[in-house]
Amino acid sequence: MEKARHTSLWQMIAAPIVWAVHFCAVYAWTASACAHAGAAEEARLGVALMTLAALGLIAVFAWRAWRQWDLLSENDHVHDAPTDGHRRRFLGHAGLLLSMVSAIGVSFVAAPAFYIGSCL
Repeated sequence: MEKARHTSLWQMIAAPIVWAVHFCAVYAWTASACAHAGAAEEARLGVALMTLAALGLIAVFAWRAWRQWDLLSENDHVHDAPTDGHRRRFLGHAGLLLSMVSAIGVSFVAAPAFYIGSCL
């Protein structure tokens, strides 16, 4: 059972899923907070908390992907053989790269909340 989890696509796409949920939550929260008397500070605080939570989750998924990639122990950069080990390391490598892109995406989604002074 442990082996099946390491070759699952779910672990690879977990970080982009967090990014997508963060995107929807930030825009829904900001629209809701700004609709109620333009509470920019409340909106900004909510975005900050959601962003920290999303970046924390993405960091956990990135760490798990790094461990799955197992680059340092085998120092193998090529994952082109049709074996379980190569497949596992490829999914770890792809998961780490997707985690990096997701962290950048979460940061860009949150950035406007800290530069815009009001909801209007």
